[in-house]
Amino acid sequence: MNNSDTALELLKSLGIDIGHVFTEDVAKIQVHQNKVVGLHLVPGLRVQADEMKDGIEAEILIEKGMKIEKPIHICFGVLPEEGLQKVKLHIRAQEESKAMILAHCTFPNARQVKHIMDADIEIEHNAHYAYFERHVHGPKGGVDVIPNAKVHVQEGAEFSTEFELIKGSAGNIEFQYEVNAEAQSKTEMTARISGTNNDQIRLHETVRLLGEYSMGVIVSHIALKQYAIADIENTLVAHAPFSRGHVDCKEIVVGNAQAKAVPTVLVKNPTAHVTHEAAIGSVDAKQLVTLMAHGLNEDEATDLIIEGLLSKKQNWQNMIKEME
Repeated sequence: MNNSDTALELLKSLGIDIGHVFTEDVAKIQVHQNKVVGLHLVPGLRVQADEMKDGIEAEILIEKGMKIEKPIHICFGVLPEEGLQKVKLHIRAQEESKAMILAHCTFPNARQVKHIMDADIEIEHNAHYAYFERHVHGPKGGVDVIPNAKVHVQEGAEFSTEFELIKGSAGNIEFQYEVNAEAQSKTEMTARISGTNNDQIRLHETVRLLGEYSMGVIVSHIALKQYAIADIENTLVAHAPFSRGHVDCKEIVVGNAQAKAVPTVLVKNPTAHVTHEAAIGSVDAKQLVTLMAHGLNEDEATDLIIEGLLSKKQNWQNMIKEME
């Protein structure tokens, strides 16, 4: 297949309405294995992508003061059953800019696929940057997903990231994010993942509130079935005066699955305030009975409860307001 055909096949594998991706006012980057197969830019966005022997390295720049209204669409994928995809990203949102990236990672036929991503992200003064990552996996679970990111959120900036994998078998996920947040910045990190079969999910996320009045929220909602295993470690450290933070981890365990959650909060200033909540257990019995009374069988009711857990998303402003 040529590049255009490969890009189209990647997008088709997402199983969603992709009509908006083809309009001229939407920026898009498509990467199959270690090759850029599609690239279209809009004013305010600069991208330099270099193909290497074992991966690609890309610089993504949102220019100073630019507000990119429509989400920038990025698609990473491996269509064959086997393959390696290594991506190194350098992302910089310059001061007073605003942009949202919608990234899809698709591995629909994977039996032995490895996706490795290393990113360094700089959100400059008063910039707003959001990165929402949706994964599409097949039923075989033959994927290793290993994202690693280091993020610096400068004064007055806002950074949010959301990782979603709720369809297909997760495979092996090793997720590590570290965020350093300066004064009056806002950080929100959310992970919503469904694990089944023999999936293994490891999330290690850290937010350091380094500046006065900085705010941070880490949310992990995980559902596990059969023999899936999850190990969640979320750490929030409040160094600065009047910083605020919350760590929220909820896991549902069904069958022989196993879950571990370690929410760590550390306060290094007496005026800071950080809270945490962790809950691990089976589906709520009262909810289960109520749904079954409406005609669902136990499996259907369980799936609906899990869907509710994974679809619920609280905004950081609401969570901070609840803490005050």
